[in-house]
Amino acid sequence: MKKKIHNKKHRYFNYIWKKYNLKWVVVITIWTFFLTILFTIISEIVLQNTQALLSFIILIFIVFLGVFSDMIGIAITAASDKPFHAMASDKVKGSKYAIKLKKNTGVVANFANDVVGDICGIISGVAGASIVMEIDGVNRWVLTVALTSFIAALTVGGKAIGKNLAVYKSHVIVFTTAKVLNRIKESFGIDFLKDK
Repeated sequence: MKKKIHNKKHRYFNYIWKKYNLKWVVVITIWTFFLTILFTIISEIVLQNTQALLSFIILIFIVFLGVFSDMIGIAITAASDKPFHAMASDKVKGSKYAIKLKKNTGVVANFANDVVGDICGIISGVAGASIVMEIDGVNRWVLTVALTSFIAALTVGGKAIGKNLAVYKSHVIVFTTAKVLNRIKESFGIDFLKDK
């Protein structure tokens, strides 16, 4: 009797593990932890040795990288896979990779929206703090408030535009992303989304 209950619990756990892709949850949580450490250290080293203007340009780049990544994540969620199957039957280059992206919508959207987006958010905060520390002769409190507000406004405004583009141009964005990733795979043998 106990063995039956144990087997039933084991089967249920396996079902939940596969259904909600809990392996991916564990892996991406660990990866995010180490990637955040890595990118925060890199940004600290780079930004400490640069002038305020260059640090500001890097900050803008980081914010737009987060916005762009968020747009890709939304587009993959919004797009249908039917056009890509039609393209694949016509042997259009990149269409098979687009199908692969669509088959892994949850994983790709999680990585694009949450991992890259959140890391960019953290690093933009670090970049903002570095800029404040570099500028002398200005009230640091006022500058911190102004720069934090600017980063927040640019991020939210950019993501608002990006989300609208992602919904209305989802197939174009997914196909362009697929073509770029497919080109990287063919040129360098790096496949960001393996079959297994």
